[in-house]
Amino acid sequence: MSRAFLVVLDSVGCGGAPDAGEFGDAGANTLAHIAQFCATKRPEGPVRLPNLNNLGLGAAIRLASDAAAPGLEADPAGRWGAATEVSRGKDTPSGHWELAGLPVPWDWHYFPETDPCFSPELVAKVCAAAGTEGILGNRHASGTLIIEEEAEAHLRTGWPICYTSVDSVFQIAAHEEVFGLQRLLDLCADLAPELHAMKVGRVIARPFVGADGTWTRTANRKDFAIAPPAPTLCDAVQGAGGRVHAIGKIGDIFSMRGIDSAVKGSDAALMEHLAQSVAEMPDGSLTFANFVEFDSNFGHRRDPAGYAGHLEWFDAAIGPILAALRPGDLMILTADHGNDPTWRGNDHTRERVPVLCAGVGPGEAGLVAFADVAASICAHLGIDPVGPGRSFL
Repeated sequence: MSRAFLVVLDSVGCGGAPDAGEFGDAGANTLAHIAQFCATKRPEGPVRLPNLNNLGLGAAIRLASDAAAPGLEADPAGRWGAATEVSRGKDTPSGHWELAGLPVPWDWHYFPETDPCFSPELVAKVCAAAGTEGILGNRHASGTLIIEEEAEAHLRTGWPICYTSVDSVFQIAAHEEVFGLQRLLDLCADLAPELHAMKVGRVIARPFVGADGTWTRTANRKDFAIAPPAPTLCDAVQGAGGRVHAIGKIGDIFSMRGIDSAVKGSDAALMEHLAQSVAEMPDGSLTFANFVEFDSNFGHRRDPAGYAGHLEWFDAAIGPILAALRPGDLMILTADHGNDPTWRGNDHTRERVPVLCAGVGPGEAGLVAFADVAASICAHLGIDPVGPGRSFL
């Protein structure tokens, strides 16, 4: 028997998407531009990612986009490639569903880049559900920045902060103590069916705490996502009798369908959960993890130095976990989309993503599809495949 670990480094793209121009992202390259920034502008010098580089990170960047990535020139010792998405989105559900073998079968609903961006009818429904006379925000925004801009008004009025992005998402930020965490979660749950019917992919509760201009988002985020409309990798593993454990926001993304257990927390806490899963998960199991802070803390805030530092933290922390894998284990490290911190705006970027495999022999997987990740895990676990992908193992 064997085990599988699918680890998503949220937004760690490597450029080269053939349809990037259709999304306004021609030339975006999260990893290459971070590496170039560090080599030319960071006092500490080039980015240092020995474990990921050894698995083939630099090679994946070169394959995906032929871009220079200073500091990531190592010859790979792992199985590596780069994956291309076919779903018409550069968002969390699209990327994760397709990695799990389910390309999105519909067009998502997006809100216009206007101020205000929500219709009066939708605003009225939010106010009725929240018991307030109005909402704050009502525009495209970075989640951390809009809290800084609207928190004082939120405390003064009690109105929820509602915002979106270029993704198919409706987000509500509220003070965890003043507005109330359960009230925020109930509000999102009440609104989710209406928004899902519009094909808005997620309604997200974004609680925060703080006072006097110092605000911090808490780990009590909850995504109310549309349930996958067809079986995914999670269902396939569970249906074959294997246990499926979700780390981070995976449980929310899949609406807990095909998932036996789930844990949340900061990326640091999630790394501890991943180490525990490597130590304890049974044969035939899948551990599916998402590390979101690359995206939420550094990509959207266009912070290449901070992004590089988080990559270096992850690389150092994953080293002992890779060493602890058992014979027969497979760990695939990949991403769901890009979020180039040197790019214009503050939203995701359409990119290919690296695919790095530990636990199997070295070699080039080449340019693969997102859905090939699910097919490869099914092949590794010896279960019936799900979705349109083909194994690259």
